[in-house]
Amino acid sequence: MLRKSLIALVAGIALPGVILAQPDATGTAAPSNSHETALFAGGCFWCVESDFDKIPGVIETVSGYTGGHKLNPTYEEVSAGGTGHAEAVQVVYDPAKVSYKELVDKFWRTIDPTTPDRQFCDSGSQYRTAIFYANPQQKIIAEQSKMALEKTKPFKAPLVTEIMQATTFYAAEEYHQNFYKKNPVRYNYYRFSCGRDQRLEQLWGKEQGRATH
Repeated sequence: MLRKSLIALVAGIALPGVILAQPDATGTAAPSNSHETALFAGGCFWCVESDFDKIPGVIETVSGYTGGHKLNPTYEEVSAGGTGHAEAVQVVYDPAKVSYKELVDKFWRTIDPTTPDRQFCDSGSQYRTAIFYANPQQKIIAEQSKMALEKTKPFKAPLVTEIMQATTFYAAEEYHQNFYKKNPVRYNYYRFSCGRDQRLEQLWGKEQGRATH
């Protein structure tokens, strides 16, 4: 409810939700031959964008929806549940500056990987956590990272984050893109009220919680 109220204030309920399956068609930069992409679902995509944009070597992040069965979903449809989609972020990065493994390792520490169909104050399968691999190499890296984390994690609960093959990614409405930059006061209010960084500190330690601010 908190997030929907903020969205209504920023976007207005009457704003059209035109989604394009190809992220570059929204005006964002298409990956060049020297850039690669990664796809992660970590709950609220505003927060996931913010966390990944802080990583050197990340060129661009795009909020959107993936993993479901509904064609061209809108935010209202995804947030209501029933589409099968999760909020996700496509990360365009320069592999010469940051590796896919480094992105995956960073991803774990920006989410709560112990809660199925929920992230912090947001509940429902649309807020599940997942790594969507684009090729066999990404799958192997993600699975190896998860196995290593199970042995070294600083908490007892098992990891429930899914690792699954990527399907069509639908870019979210424009008012969701770079929300944390466009609406910093509302974004910070949401992030604090949702308890995201407080929970990250519980799971990963205080330094990690600060790193995502």
